[in-house]
Amino acid sequence: MTPIDFETRGSCAVITINRPDARNAISPEVAQGIEDAIDRLEGDDQLRAGVLAGAPPVFCAGADLKAIGAGHAAQLSTERGGFAGLIRRERTKPLIAAVDGPALAGGLELALSCDLIVASEAATFGMPEVRRGLIAGAGALFRLPSKLPFNLAMEYVLTGAPFDVEVAHRHGLVNRVCPTGDALAVALELAERIAENAPVAVRLSRQVMIETHGLADEQAWVFSDQANEEVMATEDIAEGIRAFVEKRAPKWSGR
Repeated sequence: MTPIDFETRGSCAVITINRPDARNAISPEVAQGIEDAIDRLEGDDQLRAGVLAGAPPVFCAGADLKAIGAGHAAQLSTERGGFAGLIRRERTKPLIAAVDGPALAGGLELALSCDLIVASEAATFGMPEVRRGLIAGAGALFRLPSKLPFNLAMEYVLTGAPFDVEVAHRHGLVNRVCPTGDALAVALELAERIAENAPVAVRLSRQVMIETHGLADEQAWVFSDQANEEVMATEDIAEGIRAFVEKRAPKWSGR
């Protein structure tokens, strides 16, 4: 059985970590499987957005400590994606984490590497690495403080204590909260709403927001103006205007 399931639903891809007996922990096979799945998502022009989920009842419990103990820690990363084949991966298409259960350690870092997070009432988050003599080395030490208030993120990292979905949503880490069992459906609905829009405009909007986060306005305008010039030259902008005038849904070419 492959540890990664990949399916297409309309213009969206659903990537599922399928190791429920191991709490969906990241093994070498999972890391390579996620990288391969992102390759499929990025390489298919018909796919506009993706959802990353874990087979219930856990999103992901982080690194497979048995693999680390067996000397396979390096294999939990890929050359392009880093840990889990995703943490450092350069992407162009939006990816939504569907968290329906615990997202701990590297599991939280997986969610943080996505563009949006949908979480159910059963979701919990935490960085327990310090309890095991480790640090959160897959991005949480700088990504979590950009999502939560700095002192709060510091507390969770230094204590290793978990926090619930209410805290995550209140402070903007989570975009949507839904009933237990519905995270995938809600995330897919959000992905489909994104996929309805012009793909070049979505890609460039995402890119500019990432590149300009934290920059001064003077620097940010450079990226924004470049993206605006690029999108104004696309076929899709003409189609978007025609569709608006003709009161119909646009048919995007992605060009």
